[in-house]
Amino acid sequence: MAPRAYWKGTLKLSLVSCPVVLYPATTAAEKTRFHLINRETGNRLKQQMIDVETGDVVESDQKGRGYELRKGKYVEIEPEELEAVQIESNHTIDIESFVPSEEIDQRYLNHPYYIAPDGKAAVDAFAVIRDAMKDQERVALAKIVLTNREHIMAIEPLGKGLLGTTLRFPYELRDESEFFGDIKSPKITKDMVELAGHILHSKASHFDPGKFKDEYENALKALVKRKASGKTIELPEPEERPSNVVSLMDALKQSLKGRGGKKTAAKSHARRATVRQRAARKTHRSPTRHRKAG
Repeated sequence: MAPRAYWKGTLKLSLVSCPVVLYPATTAAEKTRFHLINRETGNRLKQQMIDVETGDVVESDQKGRGYELRKGKYVEIEPEELEAVQIESNHTIDIESFVPSEEIDQRYLNHPYYIAPDGKAAVDAFAVIRDAMKDQERVALAKIVLTNREHIMAIEPLGKGLLGTTLRFPYELRDESEFFGDIKSPKITKDMVELAGHILHSKASHFDPGKFKDEYENALKALVKRKASGKTIELPEPEERPSNVVSLMDALKQSLKGRGGKKTAAKSHARRATVRQRAARKTHRSPTRHRKAG
């Protein structure tokens, strides 16, 4: 049974529309979480709001929202003032345009949602929009209001349904030049690049999230189970970091050992040698051909 819908509304493409429901495509329900407890009583702790200047506990009816204009100086915003700027949801996913998927910068992708038809009467119109997008191989860009904020959503076919992913706004992204601007451009030899290429080739695979393992999450579950059963927890010995400094070329060569890199490198060198031999034979034969033609 599908979980409770996060959002209900209408998917609209020009004059074609159909009722749809949104479900979050991700969940954190299975992650191990801890609560703050009193070590003496074992009871759970409750957090309180404290005035940072006076140290007094602030009750719920005294709490407000403020925007920091400068250090320690706030302008208070009333709840009704916030309501004045909130966008009222019309519960419509209004498709505005279609773009090639490769043009969407991956950094803009935010939260994914499953979009499904809401009721049997919506299936036909939903299928028309979905299959048209499949044929055109385009991603729809639409506006949607979630939690009183307007979002841009990228929508694409996924199996029998649609995948809608909210996009970040440009102001939410940092300029990469701030982080990459100081990276130097060292002189790297062609042999180093080729050796690195052989390592990449030896590790070539296909994307399979089923192979992903959250080792830390597994360790947390094992820790809780062991502690709950009354067993002692043994602390691991700290790992010693290797002190020897290996040159980049030596590190690349050693990386190839035992990973099929030697075979890959040998085949690659053999192919290049064959190409060179063929080129040499062609060069050697070319004068003869010219003499015959004369």
